[in-house]
Amino acid sequence: MRPSQWVKNLLVAAAPAAAGALDEPSIAGKTVLAFVAFSLAASATYLANDAADVESDQLHPEKRHRPIAAGELSVRSAVFAATFLAVAALAIATATAPSFVWIILGYIALTSAYSYGLKHVVVIDVLAVTGGFLLRAVGGALATGLPITAWFYLVVGSGALMLIVGKRLGEFQASHGSESTRRVLRHYSLPLLRSLLLVAGIGGIVGYVGWAFGEAADLGDRGWLVTASITPFIGGILRYSWLSEQGRGESPDKLVFRDPPTVLLGAMWALLYGVAIYG
Repeated sequence: MRPSQWVKNLLVAAAPAAAGALDEPSIAGKTVLAFVAFSLAASATYLANDAADVESDQLHPEKRHRPIAAGELSVRSAVFAATFLAVAALAIATATAPSFVWIILGYIALTSAYSYGLKHVVVIDVLAVTGGFLLRAVGGALATGLPITAWFYLVVGSGALMLIVGKRLGEFQASHGSESTRRVLRHYSLPLLRSLLLVAGIGGIVGYVGWAFGEAADLGDRGWLVTASITPFIGGILRYSWLSEQGRGESPDKLVFRDPPTVLLGAMWALLYGVAIYG
């Protein structure tokens, strides 16, 4: 079920946080429900994905230790558990907000399509995973009834794309372009992955700068804090690009929390942003 991966579902709090509404009890409660629904749905898809990938996972130096690949959990049991978790996620989504149910259904459909085919199609594989991150962010907005802007879509989409491309770049460099651990890698090249990383980074920077300037104008005296947050944000983008170039992006969810400069830049950004929105 990969509970360590549930940290990705904190993205449901992005829209409420950006709107400065996370301190409202009703909004916070619905955000928590959205997080739980996505965590259950994600775990369902992880189980389904591992059941489908059991043969290739057995060849991977790390994935071969996963319960299904190691023979500790049967494929049948995994499919049963995945079905139960998916139904539970939909039930919680229904209790949160009617429109939120469609986001969970879309997420399950997208990740299922990824597991059973899209992950083998070059470029489409990274776009599909990016779509999963966008659905989390949009889901948080729908669950809480908060509006989101075009800048929000651009920042979240570009940031997610950057993380996924960095992961593919790390996998490509580790396997030297072979398909031993991921079949789609043989269709990629270093120039293509570096180009995608550059596009994603530029998109994230443009989106955040556009949002920050607009937000600064609305915040009055605290506007300078949002403007100042642009610097650590860009620094984080550049740092992650460098780490990806070094082939260290294979596990981005771990990398961003274990690289001291990235953690420092993230803390600086969070402080400036938090004080500006909630101060």
